Amino acid sequence: MSYLILVRHGESGWNVDGRFGGWVDVPLTGRGIEEALLCAAELEEIGLDLAFTSKLVRAQETLFLILSKQKKIGVFVHDEAGTDKKENRYSYPPETEKNLIPIYSSEALNERYYGILQGKKKDKMKEKYGDEQILHWCRSFDEGPPEGESLKDIYRRAVPYFEKEIIPALQEGKNVIVCAHQNSLRALIKHIEGISNEDIRKVRLANSRPLIYTLSGGRLVRENAEMDLAVKRNI
Repeated sequence: MSYLILVRHGESGWNVDGRFGGWVDVPLTGRGIEEALLCAAELEEIGLDLAFTSKLVRAQETLFLILSKQKKIGVFVHDEAGTDKKENRYSYPPETEKNLIPIYSSEALNERYYGILQGKKKDKMKEKYGDEQILHWCRSFDEGPPEGESLKDIYRRAVPYFEKEIIPALQEGKNVIVCAHQNSLRALIKHIEGISNEDIRKVRLANSRPLIYTLSGGRLVRENAEMDLAVKRNI
């Protein structure tokens, strides 16, 4: 049996400022750091073997804070051109490997690109376009903001990456953490749990609250099933 841990990053500066962060690199706040450390303590008893994250600093900072409780060092792995990724993924010297957690980062796990909303104040955009329109762009599966990504677009980049890179590690018995974003994780949860296009509108993730899955019999099952995914938050 292996574990899959999905974690949304801790509170960022633009969460506080009420802006659409998207692909902008916004670091964690002091509260975001505290949230990540609380998550780290919650996961301390699960020995992590491998980590995946986005290219954005708020997710990477959260991941490193979580790994700080693992008594190991997270190291980014940069694949060399022309090498077989599967062959080289775990090719560390034995005396070094036991103290490291390899980290893979990919734009496939990035937050939604918000198009015309990118970097804008949420309150201002609600005044301009209306609450219902903003809600529809942010929550629906098929339609995103103009010039930006829908959840369907994110699904098309995140899920193939998940199937190609993360599932094989779980099948090898590795405990894996994925530290990413509201929408890239919503896409993965939709895929893992078979959530409908309509019901995924209700799914929202709190900062740094881990979703814990186990792979057993070829199926991922959420262990903390009592956790309400529909956390009430502002858009």
